[in-house]
Amino acid sequence: MSDQNALPPADSVVALAEGEAGAGRARSLASDAWRDLRKNPIAIISAVIIVILVLMAVWPSLFTGADPAACDLSRSLQPPSSEAWFGYNLQGCDIYARTIYGAKASLQVGLYSVIGVAVIAIVLGMLAGYYGGWADAVIARVTDIVLGIPLLLGAIVILSSVELDGVWPVVLALALLGWTSPARIVRSSVISAKGQDYVQAARMLGANDKRIMMRHIAPNAMAPVIVVLTIALGSFISVEATLSFLGIGLKGEISWGADIADATGRVRNALGPVLFPSTFLALTVLAFIMLGDAVREAFDPKLR
Repeated sequence: MSDQNALPPADSVVALAEGEAGAGRARSLASDAWRDLRKNPIAIISAVIIVILVLMAVWPSLFTGADPAACDLSRSLQPPSSEAWFGYNLQGCDIYARTIYGAKASLQVGLYSVIGVAVIAIVLGMLAGYYGGWADAVIARVTDIVLGIPLLLGAIVILSSVELDGVWPVVLALALLGWTSPARIVRSSVISAKGQDYVQAARMLGANDKRIMMRHIAPNAMAPVIVVLTIALGSFISVEATLSFLGIGLKGEISWGADIADATGRVRNALGPVLFPSTFLALTVLAFIMLGDAVREAFDPKLR
């Protein structure tokens, strides 16, 4: 028999089959979204700003060696200089140092609130969407009741009756009032996903409800929730600054909102104490909102 009719070696057949399988393997939605995000300039700029803010919150000493609590009335309202880049506030505190250290509390409130909202929304939304019936009806009515309470007004009422310092009272108030919209999105995603063929196949193979929800439905229903939570993080930071501005937010912590409130009465005499914390707050909120919009476009094939 000639060499042309000889069978190829087994190793070559396996390699060829694996190559064809790899070439024909369908790409996942997450991989496509990640590829789009890496090419999106808005996503890149937002991510860079967020990384800088995280570094400010975790390692403020990388940005300043000044003590934000070291105040001297003899330096009150002095303009920016080489020793204090943003100048001094009314109490003679370094505005630049307080702005850097203020990032920690804001990001903590935003992150912890989003985690709390995610837990509540995912649990209630999956139960309502998967089981339906009376469970869906009860959760829907509770959602409507909480949704009817304005977030800022409800947080003011809760925090006005709590005499605790730190970030946790603010986090608790925002988590208890901010889960409604993400829960509705989870419910809609679960209702759409549970009718798919792969879920029916898993049920026919004997998978229980817990396994179906955790292994099959949840991974495919999380994309829209991630988008909403990313945008909500920026909104929670904005609400925290508003509460601190009103004097009922963070207590015993350095906060951009509190610093803005302290300086608003002297804007004509000294703009710096208001301008710099406000600018950092606006950039933080804008960065998370822009990143959320970029993630939404990446996960939605119709917007590409």
